[in-house]
Amino acid sequence: MAVSTMATAMSGAAEEPFGPACSAVPDSGTGSFSAMAEQPVATAASTTPALSTLTAAVAKAGLVDTLNSAKDITLFAPTNAAFAAIPKQTRDRVLADKEMLTKVLAYHVVKGEQTPTDLADATLTTLEGGRLTTSGSGESYRVNDAKVVCGDVRTTNATVYVIDRVLMPE
Repeated sequence: MAVSTMATAMSGAAEEPFGPACSAVPDSGTGSFSAMAEQPVATAASTTPALSTLTAAVAKAGLVDTLNSAKDITLFAPTNAAFAAIPKQTRDRVLADKEMLTKVLAYHVVKGEQTPTDLADATLTTLEGGRLTTSGSGESYRVNDAKVVCGDVRTTNATVYVIDRVLMPE
Protein backbone atom coordinates (compact mmCIF):
# COMPACT_ATOMS: atom_id res chain seq x y z
CA MET A 1 0.00 0.00 0.00
CA ALA A 2 1.43 3.43 -0.91
CA VAL A 3 2.42 5.71 1.97
CA SER A 4 -0.22 8.34 1.23
CA THR A 5 -2.89 5.68 0.65
CA MET A 6 -1.97 4.11 3.99
CA ALA A 7 -2.20 7.48 5.74
CA THR A 8 -5.61 8.04 4.21
CA ALA A 9 -6.79 4.61 5.31
CA MET A 10 -5.45 5.19 8.83
CA SER A 11 -6.99 8.63 9.23
CA GLY A 12 -10.23 8.03 7.39
CA ALA A 13 -9.52 11.12 5.28
CA ALA A 14 -10.80 11.42 1.74
CA GLU A 15 -7.68 13.24 0.55
CA GLU A 16 -4.06 12.13 0.41
CA PRO A 17 -0.94 14.08 1.37
CA PHE A 18 0.57 15.87 -1.63
CA GLY A 19 3.52 18.02 -2.58
CA PRO A 20 7.23 17.66 -3.30
CA ALA A 21 8.33 17.64 0.36
CA CYS A 22 6.06 14.67 1.12
CA SER A 23 8.64 12.41 -0.53
CA ALA A 24 10.96 12.97 2.46
CA VAL A 25 8.43 11.37 4.84
CA PRO A 26 9.40 7.80 5.79
CA ASP A 27 7.23 4.96 4.47
CA SER A 28 6.69 3.52 7.96
CA GLY A 29 7.57 3.99 11.60
CA THR A 30 8.32 7.22 13.45
CA GLY A 31 7.55 10.28 11.35
CA SER A 32 5.54 8.38 8.72
CA PHE A 33 2.10 9.56 7.63
CA SER A 34 0.51 6.54 9.32
CA ALA A 35 2.31 7.29 12.62
CA MET A 36 1.36 10.99 12.45
CA ALA A 37 -2.28 10.03 11.87
CA GLU A 38 -2.26 8.41 15.32
CA GLN A 39 -0.71 11.38 17.20
CA PRO A 40 -1.86 14.89 18.15
CA VAL A 41 -0.40 17.66 16.01
CA ALA A 42 2.49 18.96 18.16
CA THR A 43 3.66 15.42 18.88
CA ALA A 44 3.42 14.46 15.20
CA ALA A 45 5.36 17.58 14.15
CA SER A 46 8.09 16.77 16.68
CA THR A 47 8.80 13.50 14.82
CA THR A 48 9.40 15.36 11.54
CA PRO A 49 13.03 16.49 11.14
CA ALA A 50 12.09 19.28 8.67
CA LEU A 51 9.90 20.85 11.39
CA SER A 52 12.41 20.82 14.27
CA THR A 53 12.67 24.63 14.43
CA LEU A 54 8.87 24.92 14.56
CA THR A 55 8.58 22.30 17.29
CA ALA A 56 11.33 24.00 19.32
CA ALA A 57 9.48 27.33 18.97
CA VAL A 58 6.17 25.72 20.00
CA ALA A 59 7.86 24.25 23.10
CA LYS A 60 9.57 27.58 23.92
CA ALA A 61 6.19 29.36 23.70
CA GLY A 62 4.62 26.74 25.98
CA LEU A 63 2.08 25.72 23.33
CA VAL A 64 2.68 21.95 23.05
CA ASP A 65 -0.24 20.99 25.32
CA THR A 66 -2.46 23.69 23.80
CA LEU A 67 -1.93 22.39 20.27
CA ASN A 68 -2.13 18.73 21.28
CA SER A 69 -5.44 19.25 23.10
CA ALA A 70 -7.06 21.51 20.47
CA LYS A 71 -9.89 19.99 18.46
CA ASP A 72 -10.27 20.23 14.68
CA ILE A 73 -7.60 22.74 13.70
CA THR A 74 -5.40 23.35 10.70
CA LEU A 75 -1.72 24.11 11.17
CA PHE A 76 0.34 25.82 8.48
CA ALA A 77 3.75 24.50 9.53
CA PRO A 78 6.87 26.36 8.34
CA THR A 79 9.92 24.25 7.52
CA ASN A 80 13.34 24.74 9.10
CA ALA A 81 14.41 26.45 5.85
CA ALA A 82 11.47 28.87 6.22
CA PHE A 83 12.72 29.91 9.66
CA ALA A 84 16.30 30.14 8.37
CA ALA A 85 15.14 32.53 5.62
CA ILE A 86 13.99 35.12 8.18
CA PRO A 87 16.68 37.77 8.74
CA LYS A 88 18.71 36.66 11.78
CA GLN A 89 17.97 39.83 13.78
CA THR A 90 14.20 39.42 13.30
CA ARG A 91 14.32 35.69 14.02
CA ASP A 92 16.35 36.18 17.21
CA ARG A 93 14.01 38.96 18.38
CA VAL A 94 10.88 36.83 17.84
CA LEU A 95 12.39 33.75 19.48
CA ALA A 96 13.49 35.81 22.51
CA ASP A 97 10.04 37.36 23.09
CA LYS A 98 7.54 34.72 24.27
CA GLU A 99 4.52 36.99 23.67
CA MET A 100 5.63 37.82 20.12
CA LEU A 101 6.53 34.18 19.44
CA THR A 102 3.11 33.04 20.65
CA LYS A 103 1.45 35.61 18.38
CA VAL A 104 3.47 34.46 15.33
CA LEU A 105 2.75 30.78 16.03
CA ALA A 106 -0.99 31.40 16.62
CA TYR A 107 -1.07 33.13 13.22
CA HIS A 108 -0.26 29.72 11.68
CA VAL A 109 -3.36 28.00 13.14
CA VAL A 110 -7.01 28.21 12.06
CA LYS A 111 -10.12 26.55 13.42
CA GLY A 112 -11.50 23.63 11.47
CA GLU A 113 -9.66 20.97 9.54
CA GLN A 114 -9.29 22.61 6.13
CA THR A 115 -9.27 20.37 3.07
CA PRO A 116 -7.44 21.27 -0.13
CA THR A 117 -10.83 22.20 -1.62
CA ASP A 118 -11.36 24.62 1.29
CA LEU A 119 -8.04 26.30 0.41
CA ALA A 120 -8.88 26.88 -3.27
CA ASP A 121 -9.83 30.51 -2.68
CA ALA A 122 -10.44 31.45 0.95
CA THR A 123 -9.83 33.98 3.66
CA LEU A 124 -9.33 32.27 7.02
CA THR A 125 -9.23 33.83 10.48
CA THR A 126 -6.28 32.64 12.55
CA LEU A 127 -6.23 31.91 16.28
CA GLU A 128 -4.09 35.05 16.57
CA GLY A 129 -7.04 37.03 15.13
CA GLY A 130 -5.46 37.91 11.79
CA ARG A 131 -6.45 36.70 8.38
CA LEU A 132 -4.77 34.35 5.91
CA THR A 133 -5.56 34.25 2.21
CA THR A 134 -5.33 30.87 0.50
CA SER A 135 -5.48 29.93 -3.16
CA GLY A 136 -4.70 27.08 -5.49
CA SER A 137 -5.89 23.77 -6.85
CA GLY A 138 -4.68 20.25 -7.54
CA GLU A 139 -1.35 20.00 -5.76
CA SER A 140 -0.40 23.70 -5.91
CA TYR A 141 -1.58 25.89 -3.03
CA ARG A 142 -0.47 29.16 -1.43
CA VAL A 143 -1.09 30.61 2.00
CA ASN A 144 -0.42 34.35 1.81
CA ASP A 145 3.01 34.36 0.10
CA ALA A 146 4.00 30.84 1.19
CA LYS A 147 3.82 27.72 -0.96
CA VAL A 148 2.43 24.48 0.44
CA VAL A 149 5.25 21.94 0.02
CA CYS A 150 3.46 18.99 1.66
CA GLY A 151 -0.24 19.28 2.31
CA ASP A 152 -3.24 17.52 3.76
CA VAL A 153 -1.27 15.62 6.39
CA ARG A 154 -3.60 14.26 9.05
CA THR A 155 -3.05 13.95 12.79
CA THR A 156 -5.59 12.94 15.43
CA ASN A 157 -6.70 16.54 15.95
CA ALA A 158 -5.47 18.56 12.98
CA THR A 159 -4.74 18.83 9.30
CA VAL A 160 -1.22 20.07 8.54
CA TYR A 161 0.06 21.95 5.51
CA VAL A 162 3.86 22.29 5.50
CA ILE A 163 4.84 25.67 4.03
CA ASP A 164 8.04 27.23 2.74
CA ARG A 165 7.80 30.57 4.60
CA VAL A 166 7.03 31.77 8.09
CA LEU A 167 3.81 33.79 8.07
CA MET A 168 4.06 37.06 9.97
CA PRO A 169 0.98 38.75 11.45
CA GLU A 170 0.57 42.47 10.96
